[in-house]
Amino acid sequence: MDTLEKIMYVEDDPDIREIASMALEDVGGLTVKICESGEQALREVAEFAPQMFLLDVMMPGMDGPSTLLELKRQGYINESTVVAFMTAKVQPEEVARYKEIGAANVIAKPFDPMTLADDVRAIWETFHG
Repeated sequence: MDTLEKIMYVEDDPDIREIASMALEDVGGLTVKICESGEQALREVAEFAPQMFLLDVMMPGMDGPSTLLELKRQGYINESTVVAFMTAKVQPEEVARYKEIGAANVIAKPFDPMTLADDVRAIWETFHG
């Protein structure tokens, strides 16, 4: 099984970005490319080549679902790429909709910085298990 190393994290809120990047990089030991918008993610995805995407759902401009669909359309998401949404909206019907468009799972906000990297790896391993 491939080991998860590179994540592209797309989040418009600077405070959440900072906490999540510390949780993933400092606590989790992952390599993280942080983008402030779906548009930035699309510009930088080819160079970074992430194994996994963490996408905020609610963002100005391109929201998380739109970003996911565009990444797919442009061929940046393949059968081994894992996508997870991070959102406070975790009602079963919303989670089902995210999975329908290609998300492996959803991480609820607010998340625990000490376990975020483990949560992300668990999604990765479930997908690649």
